[in-house]
Amino acid sequence: MPQPKQAPRVDLTTRIIEYESGEMEETRVIELFQDLVNNGLAWQLQGSYGRMAMALIREGYVTDPRRKEH
Repeated sequence: MPQPKQAPRVDLTTRIIEYESGEMEETRVIELFQDLVNNGLAWQLQGSYGRMAMALIREGYVTDPRRKEH
C-alpha cells in the first residue's frame, strides 16, 4: 500500500528568513512565533523576537505553555 504524501516541512531557519524578509503572511507569523515560544527559542534569539512573542501573547494570538490558564 503506498504511503500518503506529506507536505514538506519547512525548517525553522527557512521560516525565520522568510519572516525577516517580510515575505510571511500574518497567519504564518503567528504559527512561527507559537513554535518559537513552545520550544523556547523566542527567548534565546535576538531581543526583537522576545518582544514580538510577548506582544503576540498579550494580544492572545500566541499562548505560553509555561503559564497555566485559570
